[in-house]
Amino acid sequence: MELTATTTIRRSASEVYAFWRDLENLPTFMAHLEQVRSTGDRTSHWSAAAPFGKNVEWDAEIIDETPGEKLGWRSTANADVPNAGTVRFVPAPDGESTEVHVVLVYDIPGGAVGKAVAKYFGEEPHQQLDDDLRRLKQVLETGEVVRSDGAPWGKRALKEFPQRPAQPLSDAELEKGADA
Repeated sequence: MELTATTTIRRSASEVYAFWRDLENLPTFMAHLEQVRSTGDRTSHWSAAAPFGKNVEWDAEIIDETPGEKLGWRSTANADVPNAGTVRFVPAPDGESTEVHVVLVYDIPGGAVGKAVAKYFGEEPHQQLDDDLRRLKQVLETGEVVRSDGAPWGKRALKEFPQRPAQPLSDAELEKGADA
């Protein structure tokens, strides 16, 4: 499956690139990523939540890099979900913002059946990528992801928080959620 998405972020290409290039930042805006751990200058280990409460893991390597402009990667052998992709950081016409263009290619476990089942359970890959880029924009423009208390951790929403309009979580609420 190939996914593409684009967003514009009101930050310079060098800032957006630097944030993305520090791969351990990726779980701050990619909802299904549990952890990305750098294992070398161009290698990393990834862990992600998958449908039906499963986890998937893989190692990846950066195979194409132009600092401030582009990152290309691919999973290495024995990945639970073989994947590859490219992210480009293009200065926007306003001279202050950056267009972030993502192309992601991966094999969905279970093929077409796996895709249909995941979509049925609300795991539509195109929407996930769009949502991830929306959160990236929030993090880089405001310093945080704004979430409603009804679902501060996506599907792991805590029932102990009363409903109220969307607003950033306090540090205490974030710590409490991390311990859950």
